[in-house]
Amino acid sequence: MKNVTDSFVSLGYWPSAGSFGLNTDILATNLINLSVVLGVLIFFGKGVLLSLSDLLDNRKQRILSTIRNSEELRGGAIEQLEKARARLRKVEMEADEFRVNGYSEIEREKQNLINATYENLERLENYKNETIHFEQQRAINQVRQRVFQQALQGALGTLNSCSNSELHLRTISANIGMLGAMKEITD
Repeated sequence: MKNVTDSFVSLGYWPSAGSFGLNTDILATNLINLSVVLGVLIFFGKGVLLSLSDLLDNRKQRILSTIRNSEELRGGAIEQLEKARARLRKVEMEADEFRVNGYSEIEREKQNLINATYENLERLENYKNETIHFEQQRAINQVRQRVFQQALQGALGTLNSCSNSELHLRTISANIGMLGAMKEITD
């Protein structure tokens, strides 16, 4: 840094050659330089400032236009949102109605199914009881027939062993009469 300062200071020691010379007074030279630069900027910068102003105005108009468009789009979006909310409320109400109707329909179908099941169970129980009664009667009839056959065979065997022809005819007549009576009872 000292070298830079020394070079400026050493410039002040040069002998002046006519009208050209360096002023080493920093305050005076800065004011002169600043006024020259401002003069040049004002003279040559008027066109730049005007075009810069036009650019800024155009930019401002585009920004304002964009803001207006955004406000219009916002208004439309709010309106669509309100319509969508109204549709949503309507659909929710319909869904609640369907849900309530669906639950009542499900309960009704459930009760109908339970009733039909009870009726089927009752029919099956009646059919089972009828089948059991029928099988009992059939078994009783089969046992009667076997007992009767065995009794008849035993009686025939006894009669054959001690039979005379008159006794034999009377026994056969009595047995035929009993068979006819039994047949009428079972029918």
